[in-house]
Amino acid sequence: MLPPVMVYAWTFIAATPSFHCHTPLDDLSALNLPDRLSNQYIPTIEQCSQSQKGVSLRECQRCFQVVQNRTSYDLIPCQKFVFDRTYYQSTLVEDWLMVCDRVSLRSTVQIVFFLGYMVGSLLFGILSDKYGRRPIMGVSFLVMFIAGLICALAPEEFIGQNTSYPFFAIGRFFLACATRGISLTGFVMGSELGGSKQRLFSGIVIKYFFVFGQLLLLTLALTIRTWRTLNAVLAVVPVPFIFFYFILPESPRWLISNQRYDEAEVLLHRIAEKNRTHFDPIVYKQFVNEDKKRVSATKNQNHGFKAILRSKVMTIIAINMSYQWFVQNLVFYGISQNTGAWLKNPYISFGISALVEFAAYFVVQLVLDRLGRKLPYCLFVIALALVTLLVLPIQIFLPKDSQVNIALKFFASGSYVIIYIYANETFPTQGRNTGMGVCSMIARIGAIIGTYSNDHLTRAWQHSPMVVYGITSVFAMLLATIFPETLDKPLPQTIGDVEQMGLACSIGQSRRHRHRRTNGVKEVHEDISLEKYLKEDTDF
Repeated sequence: MLPPVMVYAWTFIAATPSFHCHTPLDDLSALNLPDRLSNQYIPTIEQCSQSQKGVSLRECQRCFQVVQNRTSYDLIPCQKFVFDRTYYQSTLVEDWLMVCDRVSLRSTVQIVFFLGYMVGSLLFGILSDKYGRRPIMGVSFLVMFIAGLICALAPEEFIGQNTSYPFFAIGRFFLACATRGISLTGFVMGSELGGSKQRLFSGIVIKYFFVFGQLLLLTLALTIRTWRTLNAVLAVVPVPFIFFYFILPESPRWLISNQRYDEAEVLLHRIAEKNRTHFDPIVYKQFVNEDKKRVSATKNQNHGFKAILRSKVMTIIAINMSYQWFVQNLVFYGISQNTGAWLKNPYISFGISALVEFAAYFVVQLVLDRLGRKLPYCLFVIALALVTLLVLPIQIFLPKDSQVNIALKFFASGSYVIIYIYANETFPTQGRNTGMGVCSMIARIGAIIGTYSNDHLTRAWQHSPMVVYGITSVFAMLLATIFPETLDKPLPQTIGDVEQMGLACSIGQSRRHRHRRTNGVKEVHEDISLEKYLKEDTDF
């Protein structure tokens, strides 16, 4: 619930209200001068096409003004602007003039944010595997609080204009790192505390609370219309979450994977008591003995990135999945960061976007265990591609952008959540954290390009980002058809298990994969699962 508050806060903190060049007539606005006098400073279509060929008409008319000479005219860049205050009393864009030729200042801060996403995905993923889920989540909440304070203190009157901008960007970087620490660790912990029957449910429920976080942000933004005050309030929001450290249990799966069997036994006994069921210590000891044998048999195997690359099937899946994550982040964040432009009222637009996202997650929950993973994913992706590539003819019949944007948000949200679940079920336990980490890092490149497209490509042509989304989505759908289906299949434990699943384009997989050797050690494929001994059905 907390990460989306920090991610989407940029929508309101750095909102771009309607604006135009400040002219001498703006100082006389109370006199109700005729429109023809006001329009004399606004470039015409002919003037824009002759002087500013690489800029859209809309951008030309609000970023340049006409200066009349005796026999000709000049288009000069605006030095001052007048911002509409219908919905915002002040925004970061207005205070720091992040418009027109300074729009890169806005996109650069968001790019730094997604770089923090990239670093946080890898760093906190490694740390949570090494030190546990619970302490890393606690540290992430603390880092988020500190980073929020840095962003709140960034306004130039506190630290000076020259250092304010980099200070704010650094705060956003660490805020993104902490966001990934909470999101990644929370998703893994939610999955590890349940069985396979709850695997889809736990993943979807986490996404539902992602939407609830957006609605919480909307409530705060509606109440607080100045970006500085909103930034300061958001800095305090993580404080209650810090105390989750004293409530959340450690993941029993992580404890067992690190051979901390006694601590896991105490935790599992407590879980059994809470669920009013019986925990048999004798059966648990049998599981521990089997798990120790598995660890001993595989201790010399390389379970990292090199092991993935040694398998042709696994390499194809890893590269393909990385591209899927790249496209989904490009599309999802590109569309989501533009929700304020759906309607004139940005708050209604944001609320509709959150509800559409909720609806997409609900539909995914209904169909994913019935139709599998691959078919729904391909349908969501190709539907989005069709809407984006046909956006111009569609707008002939639907003049308002809102209907198109709602459809894009629905399809983008659905494919985004499916690929997250699909990747978790495709990578083997030997390289799941490595594979997911690499995918997440590459995905942030897509988010960065999506941000750049919104801020820069739209200056040349309003629908440029849509074309980018559509073309990349078509290739994503075609490549996704070669993935194996994972519905009703146990989580793969080894790379050999993935090779047995094979690719959809493969005629068959040789039985030799069941007994392939890695570094001279035979892979173990027995069902050594905690649920086997606890009478559940999820592979550990």
